[in-house]
Amino acid sequence: MVGMMGAAGAGLAVAPALAGGTPAAAAPLAQAPVAAKDPKLEALKQEAIRAVEKRAKLVQEIVDSLFSFSELGFQEFQTKRYLISILRKNGFAIQEGISGIPTAWLATWGSGGPVIAMGSDIDGIPRSSQKPGVIGRDPLVEPMGLDHAPGHGEGHNSGMAAVVAGAIVLKELMQRNNIKGRLKVWPGVAEELLGSKAYYVRDGYFDDVDVTLFSHVSSGLTTDWGAASGNGLLSIEYTFKGSPGHGASPHLGRSALDAVQLMTAGMEYRREHLPIQQRTHFIIPYGGDQPNVIPEIAKVWYYLREDTADEILALRALAEKIAKAAAEMTDTQLVDMRVLGAASPQHFNRPVAEAAAANMTLVGMPNWSEDDHTYARAVQEAAGSTPRGLSTEVGGLSGPIPNQYRQGGGSDDIGDISWKVPTITIRFPANIPGGGPSHTWWQALSMATPIAHKGTTTCAKVYATTVLDLLLRPELVRDAKAYFEAEQAGRYKPLIGPNDKPSIHLNKERMELWRPRLEKVYYNPARYATYLDQLGIAYPGGRQR
Repeated sequence: MVGMMGAAGAGLAVAPALAGGTPAAAAPLAQAPVAAKDPKLEALKQEAIRAVEKRAKLVQEIVDSLFSFSELGFQEFQTKRYLISILRKNGFAIQEGISGIPTAWLATWGSGGPVIAMGSDIDGIPRSSQKPGVIGRDPLVEPMGLDHAPGHGEGHNSGMAAVVAGAIVLKELMQRNNIKGRLKVWPGVAEELLGSKAYYVRDGYFDDVDVTLFSHVSSGLTTDWGAASGNGLLSIEYTFKGSPGHGASPHLGRSALDAVQLMTAGMEYRREHLPIQQRTHFIIPYGGDQPNVIPEIAKVWYYLREDTADEILALRALAEKIAKAAAEMTDTQLVDMRVLGAASPQHFNRPVAEAAAANMTLVGMPNWSEDDHTYARAVQEAAGSTPRGLSTEVGGLSGPIPNQYRQGGGSDDIGDISWKVPTITIRFPANIPGGGPSHTWWQALSMATPIAHKGTTTCAKVYATTVLDLLLRPELVRDAKAYFEAEQAGRYKPLIGPNDKPSIHLNKERMELWRPRLEKVYYNPARYATYLDQLGIAYPGGRQR
């Protein structure tokens, strides 16, 4: 991990603490001195930018199609079929079902080296079904009782559009200019469940990769290096077994639900005495059959988040200790502690991040229209934020947040890949700043509008130009590997074991319930220019025609 004043971190601008001791985000970094630019490479980059722009329609169709599929993690079957059909038509070889995950795949093209992997997430969020381009709650499909259909309440419908369009442009440029190298395109399956990337790493799919470029939806155009904000995570389901009995004679039974409740109480009492950066949260997916039957089986599902692998493992040991104590207090058994997902803390590569940040400056922000700003301001106002419109300046590069300012946060299993090979995340502006809470229908509002189309096309341009740097500047790959060797090599502590398996059962019943209803609103690009057109939504008015 990079220190504040270490060789790799010299000159890092440290974010000051805000009032009350809350740290600001890491300040943007000045670009490191770079060698004179190669005119041929710069010309190729401009050609790539133009080629991506010519495929803006493809980007829009992918963004809108994936939005309409609205598939949850491990159940992204229509998304898989759609994406691999595009890649296969463009000459990529497809390997399906990698790591034993039916919706996972790997697309490859090229020969020789370097090998560049490009990926993004594809899964949706439960209960976040939402029409795009409107103001306020308006689900794509009617709810059933209190339950809503899934939707793209974070924006994972966008990233693979940038990857696919960028990969197709790169393939054509590489062919035309006889550029050696291999492209590997892969999806982040079930990212919301932290369900796939650690298995990809364990099963060797990144063993021959030189550099990985990952992307994630955001409201700005940024990247960073070093220890990223947020936490790593272990997702574990604890199963208790008691003995059944009649509710009228409870002394003859032992309640597994009692054990679950005591475990959750114990974890809550310990929360005050855990480090500030930890996050522990849970649901009870199964608590019994009916009130007059003492629950013989009960389950509680925890996300255990911490800042380092060692701290995550310590938190796991604490949870196991409390679970065993709960079983002992209730005369029940703790019969299973199943890992459902995992994400290592993230650490990103400085030389590659600096190259990507330079290309962000080269590409620039999307050319937002006044309609885009008008819609953004309307959403911001509805969400209770200052109606300021969309970001217009490239955010660029940030360094690691110093340890004393780290207070925990979200997780992404790209962290596991970042400890295997030099990796960065490209964050791109397809969403609205201050547009409502993440992981909810609010974040779906912009995700099939011109805002998402333009922001995702911008991301594809950054992908294409950065991969050209990696293919044609051997020193960049060498520097990336040197940074990795100095800062990360040998320090990866996988949070999954050799016998853990992907939790491909998750979301199956829910998608079987909702898919027939969602199929009726799938986007049809052969008939409609955009999904907004298909839905009859006026933009930016936020109303249906």
